[in-house]
Amino acid sequence: MTTTSASAPTDHETRTSKDSRINLRVSTRQNQLIRRAASATDRSLTDFVLESAAERAEQILADRRWFILSEDEFTTFQDLLDRPLEHTDELRQLLTERSPIDLSDL
Repeated sequence: MTTTSASAPTDHETRTSKDSRINLRVSTRQNQLIRRAASATDRSLTDFVLESAAERAEQILADRRWFILSEDEFTTFQDLLDRPLEHTDELRQLLTERSPIDLSDL
């Protein structure tokens, strides 16, 4: 990906070494749209794409870590958490299996 205009790096960009590369293939329409948006925000194409992708990635990951409940829903949730568990074979199996979810980036 090439940069279309020079802009001063942010503090974060000056402290972070950029040692990896992402190559993208885009349609002509996507290319024009992204370039116009980058120009409208006075950002380089690279900065605009990286910032947009990072923001979206943070939203997606946050959606998988946080959830919002009303006061009544939260009370119900707390009650369920405080209730003693019934020891079942299924629960025992669940607690002894290796998690299918990769938690290494948390």
